[in-house]
Amino acid sequence: MAGPNVIESEEHVLRMAKHIKTIASRVGLPLIFKSSFDKANRTSSKSFRGPGLEEGLKILEKVKMMYDLPIVTDVHESSQTDLLVAAAKTGRIINIKKGQFCAPSVMINSAEKVRLAGNQNVMVCERGTMFGYNDLIVDPRNFEWMREANCPVVADVTHALQQPAGRKLEGGGVASGGLRELIPCIARTSVAVGVDGIFMEVHDDPLNAPVDGPTQWPLRHLEELLEELIAIARVSKGKRQFNIDLTPFRGD
Repeated sequence: MAGPNVIESEEHVLRMAKHIKTIASRVGLPLIFKSSFDKANRTSSKSFRGPGLEEGLKILEKVKMMYDLPIVTDVHESSQTDLLVAAAKTGRIINIKKGQFCAPSVMINSAEKVRLAGNQNVMVCERGTMFGYNDLIVDPRNFEWMREANCPVVADVTHALQQPAGRKLEGGGVASGGLRELIPCIARTSVAVGVDGIFMEVHDDPLNAPVDGPTQWPLRHLEELLEELIAIARVSKGKRQFNIDLTPFRGD
């Protein structure tokens, strides 16, 4: 899953979809294009939010039709059962992100809410855990524990490196900072552990991105990073379950 954090304009999102699809095709990976229509979860009222629901969905529909791409976008409420049930009843694939405040075991219940609403098409996504006030960490153990939800596990390797409210804005207020240079580290770790998919926000000009610029991966480096992740996935035994024998060792 890859794309710019938010729809900045129709022209920009179409251009990004074209480039990312070309790269994904070259490296042989299936692509789900991602972009948000409304960043209602911004820290500051001064932050860019996007075109809104009606216009945003029209633009995403155009991406889907022009480039024959499946689309993922987001809605956000904290621990909201009714929202999960409503999403499940669409019959679409639901990707549930673990809240930064949640233990991985919570995702078992989250996935079950979708299934009990009649939809078996669910994924769970690790996106980091709060560590102090302005930092997130990724605990690789979570990928193993989240498999207990009995569905695909995805790693969000860009939002996981946010520094929430960690950047001061000119004129007052704060916005999310981030550690873009560590995206390859988290991506490599996630793939080595055996995740089923990667979620990555990508931008052609991240220094001037209106939202989450510090955690968007540069488009020019996307192919290089994906090739490395594919190589790691081919040699990793991250999904292998060890049958640990604890009987006394009787060897010579």
